[in-house]
Amino acid sequence: MSRPAAAVPTPDRQTGAGSMPGDPAPRQLLERIIRVDQAGEFGAVRIYQGQRAVLGRSASCGEALRKMEEEERRHLQAFDELIGQRRVRPTLLQPLWHAMGFALGAGTALLGEKAAMACTVAVEEVIEGHYAGQLEQLGDDEVDLKKTVTEFRDDELRHRDVGLASGAEQAPAYPLLSAAIKSGARLAIWLSERV
Repeated sequence: MSRPAAAVPTPDRQTGAGSMPGDPAPRQLLERIIRVDQAGEFGAVRIYQGQRAVLGRSASCGEALRKMEEEERRHLQAFDELIGQRRVRPTLLQPLWHAMGFALGAGTALLGEKAAMACTVAVEEVIEGHYAGQLEQLGDDEVDLKKTVTEFRDDELRHRDVGLASGAEQAPAYPLLSAAIKSGARLAIWLSERV
């Protein structure tokens, strides 16, 4: 009679496990994650500021925009703290994101409330995918960071849902507007990770 094999403990999966030659080292990966997430949350705050500057408080979506901006500010504060704690250099493109985020927010708001919501949906869909990718890269050695990214991803999905419920898909030229914003968001992510 054979005895059952003893359970072999599996080691915790480390950040960057399964990386390929040419991929960033674990420390570089963490720096990229923190840098790009801080930049993204900064840009999100600026988008909502631009939208609110144009639409004001009286817009039917004004309260939703205020609440979403408030959540993005909380996200930004968390990543600002991580930048300091982990000694990560912020993106050098922050002045550009300052102007571009506000311009994107104001520009879509000038097209109307539905276009502003289309912007939210497009950006949040890209961010959700971006955060999901980060969660795959983060290992068990980064439990707190994974928890933060998961929480913020859930907030972004809720923002997307608010945008959809507010008629985002009824914005003029929605497919074109959405595709253009998503392309810009993906480029901003790529650049912010590296610069």
